[in-house]
Amino acid sequence: MIRVLVAEDQSAVRAGLVLILRSAPDIEVIGEAADGEQAVELTRSLRPDLVLMDVQMPRLDGVTATRRIVADHLADVLVLTTFDLDEYVFGALRAGASGFLLKNTEARQLLEAVRTVARGEGLISPAVTRRLIAEFAAKPVREATADPALLDALTRREREVLSCLGQGLSNTEIAASLAMAEATVKTHVSRLLGKLELRSRVQAAVLAQELGV
Repeated sequence: MIRVLVAEDQSAVRAGLVLILRSAPDIEVIGEAADGEQAVELTRSLRPDLVLMDVQMPRLDGVTATRRIVADHLADVLVLTTFDLDEYVFGALRAGASGFLLKNTEARQLLEAVRTVARGEGLISPAVTRRLIAEFAAKPVREATADPALLDALTRREREVLSCLGQGLSNTEIAASLAMAEATVKTHVSRLLGKLELRSRVQAAVLAQELGV
């Protein structure tokens, strides 16, 4: 059973999300938050597996709430966005969000996204992810520049996998591209995340773009 906390300030949208999530036999909604502060407090007390987090909320924005939740290893965070491709979205990814989801996503895709993040695979939709990464890479000014020395800890194969993550490829696509078993890809992803001290594949994708891998 995947235990989910829904953080969304618009009550009608929140009710719709909860209704969809509760329709799945393997997903349990254990709490609802109307602002970022409440999201952090409830995550700390209820310890869900995943928080479905809106970006723009009162009292505390979703980016800051995500950063606090991830920093304390309280839960994985799946960010909700209208896909404005603004710095809120990029900030959420840097803060450690495991993935992002469009608010107009169909019910079936919402449920699958929750399951995907719960499995530890943070890239939700390869097509949307690639679009986000491309937009991120095209921005002339970025909040932070990663240190290239970080790559020294990676093996050649791990660098190749990191490059694929930067392109928004799924495990299956990486396996086909690098001619290796999908299980081996998962091992490489896990190891490079550990070496780079990253929380999610999405963070790895952003780092790959920052470093030009």
